[in-house]
Amino acid sequence: MPRLLGVEIPAKKKVAYSLRYINGIGPTRADLLVKEAGLDANMRAQDLTEEQLNKILQLITEHKWVLEGDLRREIAANLKRLQAINCYRGIRHRRGLPVRGQRTSTNARTRKGPRKTVGVTKVKETASAS
Repeated sequence: MPRLLGVEIPAKKKVAYSLRYINGIGPTRADLLVKEAGLDANMRAQDLTEEQLNKILQLITEHKWVLEGDLRREIAANLKRLQAINCYRGIRHRRGLPVRGQRTSTNARTRKGPRKTVGVTKVKETASAS
């Protein structure tokens, strides 16, 4: 398995799809990298030579994209900042509710988690009642 930026990319997949396993590289950036590196679009990741891997790394550094650990830290810092200033989005993140205006009376189960049934439970009668 080839390694790029500390991430093992799948060897059996095409290069453009394998590059997407790097956090911060999506479909558009992956296609751009393949095109700029002059690689065949149908080439598999296992067929990449060291020279081609170095070319991809060089292109990534030229573009100055924020990837992997730096990107994760940046996103985490942004969420902490929103929560610290007590803005609406920060409060929604803190409470684990949808952030972007979705309805919550129904649905929103991905953010809210499984339903928590709230109801009245019947208390068993004791022997002193007879």
